[in-house]
Amino acid sequence: MGNGFGEKLRAERLERGLTQAELGKDLYSPSYISLLETGRREPTAEVIEELARRLDLAPKALEAWSQPITVSDAEYVLAGLYARQAWDLRDYPLAANHAATAAQIALEGRNTSAWWNMTYMQAECLMKEGKLRECQQIVERLLEHPMATESVGLGVRARQMLAAVCHGQGQLSVAVDHALEAVKLSVQLPRNSTVLIGAHRILIGALAESGRLDEAWKFCLALYEQVDEHAMSQLAGEVAWVIGNVAFMRHDYAEGVKHHERAAKLLSPANDIELWARFNKASAAVRLSSGIVEPETLSSIERAELAFSIVGGTKSDELEVAFIRARWLYLTGDIVAAVEKLREIHAEREDLAKHTAGEVSLLLGKSLKAAGEADEALVHLEEAQKAFSAAGAADRVQQALDAVLEIKLAQQRAAAATKVS
Repeated sequence: MGNGFGEKLRAERLERGLTQAELGKDLYSPSYISLLETGRREPTAEVIEELARRLDLAPKALEAWSQPITVSDAEYVLAGLYARQAWDLRDYPLAANHAATAAQIALEGRNTSAWWNMTYMQAECLMKEGKLRECQQIVERLLEHPMATESVGLGVRARQMLAAVCHGQGQLSVAVDHALEAVKLSVQLPRNSTVLIGAHRILIGALAESGRLDEAWKFCLALYEQVDEHAMSQLAGEVAWVIGNVAFMRHDYAEGVKHHERAAKLLSPANDIELWARFNKASAAVRLSSGIVEPETLSSIERAELAFSIVGGTKSDELEVAFIRARWLYLTGDIVAAVEKLREIHAEREDLAKHTAGEVSLLLGKSLKAAGEADEALVHLEEAQKAFSAAGAADRVQQALDAVLEIKLAQQRAAAATKVS
């Protein structure tokens, strides 16, 4: 059939905000839909008829996608296949290269939907590599293309990724704006759509990091209503994860534990070990931020460390997991070990988002204060204040200021006592 059928099937699916599992439902597996979309499997007449029904298209429209394969088609299919194989192996630099090649072939062949899909995949790979600025440039180009306006699903996906990239760079207020736009558009998509859920998740995360917890919680409740009993366990687990995060940040510990325990049951390392790693990292982080130091918190840290040692991850992932371990050391009273680990992370803070780098400086300042190194502590606390200010995290700016004032007042009292004596 050539690559026309598969690419157009993928474009129609994405336009509706459906995953391969959602399109296949109980009849076709996600792997079978993937084989159709990559041109590795020919659909039968019955499959064409059923897919047309699910996409609200006439069967003849799907049949018209079938075209004799050309040299250009063959080159495109091969490049796309290599890109997806590299993605499955988590070789994101190689996947990005092949996706860029496939996108160029599609562009020269005037296959717009194929160009869009492969360019988006290239952006996903760059984000996985931690090359956020390059990713941002590509996504902004996708948003300027008419397809992002004509297709709600594609427009939401692009805005969602742009919000995530801005969040990762510490541009929290900009991330909120892009995520809000994605959420507004996503109301046109089906319930339980992973694109719709993803848009809400990005918005909630950016709002929470900005200290706008009441707004974040409002969207948590809206997100909870979007996921019904028919949702996939993985999707329901991701929703429980993000709601639990915000509950912890609002100091509603019982609610936070409830949702994270549910997420732990629904998410499985067998389905997606990288997602499982990120959940355990996030769960440990919010528990520690809430001062919850108990065996389950330590277990989450150890699971995150183990999972990332298997799947790898970006430099940012490595530093964030190390920071969570450092926070555990600080809260359990091992100040010397905490300072040592924090110094190592601080030396590489340029690989972290601004607000995360601010958290490292803040905790290092607090740890040095606890170790009796007040002057050095002040340097790092003032550094944290600047990082939080640049990221737009007003509540964290105040925390850094409070810590600075506490040290300075103690120094003034000590100086006054010395003069009196």
